Amino acid sequence: MSTFLYKLGKLSYSKPWTFIISWVAILGIVLALIGVNGLHVTSDMKIEGTESQKVLDKLAEELPEASGGQVSILFKAPQGERLDTEERIGSIIEAVNKVYGLEYVINPFELAASAGMSADGAAQGNNTGQGSEAAQAVPGELPPFGPLMVNGMPVPGVMLATDGSVALFQFQFTVQQMSLPESVPDSVIEAATAVEKTGIMALPSDSLMSKPAIGSTEAIGIAVAAIVLFMTLGSVVAAGLPLLTALMGVGISVGGAFAFSNMFHMTDLTPVLALMVGLAVGIDYSLFIVNRQRRMILEQGLSAKEAASRAVATAGSAVFFAGLTVIIALCGMLVIGIGFLSAMALVAALAVLVNVLVALTLLPALLALVGERICSEKARMKSSNAANRSRSGTAHRWVTSVVRGRWLIVLGVIVLLGAAALPTAKMEMGIPSGATANLDTPARQSYDAISDGFGEGFNGPLLLVVEPQQSSNPLMPETLGLLVQELQQHDNVSIATPMGFNETGDMAIISLIPNTGPTDVETKNLVQELRAVDSGMAQRHYVTIGVTGFTAINIDMSSRLAEVFPLYVGIIVVLSLIILLLVFRSIIVPIKATAGFLLSVLATFGVTTAVFQWGWLHTLFGFDTGGPLLSFMPIMVTGILYGLAMDYQVFLVSSMRESYVHGHHGTDSVIHGYDQSSRVVVAAAVIMVSVFAGFIFAHDIMIKQIGFALAVGILIDAFIIRMALVPAVMSVFGDKAWWLPKWLNRLLPNLDVEGDKLIAELKAREKRS
Repeated sequence: MSTFLYKLGKLSYSKPWTFIISWVAILGIVLALIGVNGLHVTSDMKIEGTESQKVLDKLAEELPEASGGQVSILFKAPQGERLDTEERIGSIIEAVNKVYGLEYVINPFELAASAGMSADGAAQGNNTGQGSEAAQAVPGELPPFGPLMVNGMPVPGVMLATDGSVALFQFQFTVQQMSLPESVPDSVIEAATAVEKTGIMALPSDSLMSKPAIGSTEAIGIAVAAIVLFMTLGSVVAAGLPLLTALMGVGISVGGAFAFSNMFHMTDLTPVLALMVGLAVGIDYSLFIVNRQRRMILEQGLSAKEAASRAVATAGSAVFFAGLTVIIALCGMLVIGIGFLSAMALVAALAVLVNVLVALTLLPALLALVGERICSEKARMKSSNAANRSRSGTAHRWVTSVVRGRWLIVLGVIVLLGAAALPTAKMEMGIPSGATANLDTPARQSYDAISDGFGEGFNGPLLLVVEPQQSSNPLMPETLGLLVQELQQHDNVSIATPMGFNETGDMAIISLIPNTGPTDVETKNLVQELRAVDSGMAQRHYVTIGVTGFTAINIDMSSRLAEVFPLYVGIIVVLSLIILLLVFRSIIVPIKATAGFLLSVLATFGVTTAVFQWGWLHTLFGFDTGGPLLSFMPIMVTGILYGLAMDYQVFLVSSMRESYVHGHHGTDSVIHGYDQSSRVVVAAAVIMVSVFAGFIFAHDIMIKQIGFALAVGILIDAFIIRMALVPAVMSVFGDKAWWLPKWLNRLLPNLDVEGDKLIAELKAREKRS
């Protein structure tokens, strides 16, 4: 591997413009494809095979106009005023009619009529309707409400709180929201906000709001990375190269994902995640190679060309295997079989792959343009006493003290991270809703106003699909009416409204509003109770009940992801042991590295739970209310953290192995290897933490949680596990850390990550010449 990379690095350095023009051309092609194909992203995340998705797919076939999902807009009067004045009622009716006039929008009562049931029939079947009687179904627990009336007739789809301060407008899309043209939600909001000319505030529900993806705070992380690069490399030119290559890498990879987004289901979080990972690894990988080249120039007196070629061969080998580790960890998510998660993993893996290729080919070409200026005269003058500084510097003093107190360090790290991991036992997963949005956002204001005026359950309506247990038997309207009446008597049901039948009369739909909120445990229990085929309700009416809707979909998604998480962790552990066994040719090192990773990732989830679920330090991180953690965050963060943790493991421990191979033994190999690599590993970790931390202050809570978990995870893994626990454990085992059974040693291929074969070959060439 090192010999091949040496030749590749020398070729790139010798013909820089060929490689530079090639990469610029690739970027140009990607931008052209984006112009041709356009951008196609969605906020919809679904998991095929879940109960709610099966029901939704069946509904799309049998009654497609009912499968689009119910959304709402809240109208709120000025403080101390009412909405049911003549002027404001007229304004609301005008806005409602504009919304109903849009393509893809349908009045729920028109849906009932088109399905064979009149609006009156729907109300009669409910036995409570949406009038004031429904408000009294659970006395003292829910605020009273009723329909907004005009000339004795209700305004379709609009309910008014009894105090007149708020009105809730509910309507239906005729197709699933992921299939809606991007302009439709904007048109709905524009039509509804026409009421604001009379002083009414219009607050769309969270599902209508577009999610901000990239903001200005991410640039802060890049600025910090630039400062760290300058401090590490000591030159503006040298510091600029990793930034330039990383931007090229993410431009091609993220741009490529956008260019082909019309061919696969890409959520709006997918490019953000790829940007996070691509920037972090792109900067780090180039930093490792540039730093190795400078060391070879300053310490060995090599020319810039030869040093660049050898740096690509040695540090480039570590970059290749570190990147491969990240890619394998991300692609391991494909085994789980969740479509949107697979797309996120593949795009992030593409970002890593492109950045590895850029670091191995474009970076040497750029180094050729810089030439000998990569090391300033000041740096060359200081290099004469570099050895003395390294033996008395901060890194040397730290690792010496760690080796001396290794047992205390090992115990202290286990206790510290074990305590940090404790909140993980209470971790709750879900999809963040308007309930956890910041107080000054329309989504949160809408959620709170709906909860206050109508009940929290109106923020998460459920859609029930009722079918006879025997497919040969028709579903009678009387049966549906009795079922609705029984549902209405349930302790956790606010309103149950029949919406009609399909054309063949063997399927009916019911809109059900729980008393509790979308993420409450009681709502999850209600969904499971309704679905139970052996429930008393299903048996009494000889029906099966399917439950779907945004709330049910989110419940199923969280449950499914929680189920597959242990499987994915198992995959990660096996991959870790195999890859590290190949790279380090050791039994102890892979076991130690894997145990350290598991400890760090558990601590990461513990800290993330304490902050985002329990609300600790919430003001510091820019959010108001704690809530469940993003359901796919643990799997995604585990995969990314594993790959990045192995980056530091490879760079740090390969330096210790290189010292061992070159004659240092016992704790000397640990100390010498640490001295050689710790500075650049610390710099790389600070850069990566800075990049991820820039996303913590994004507006979207999902991006915020992922950025925080990745930043904390790298902080823990790099500075506690790799900088403290690794040298402590390595010094405990000494030379035994590199023990490998002879039979296994013969079977394993020699990857030559340290470049020993290459160095021997180069020395042989020098002697022959």
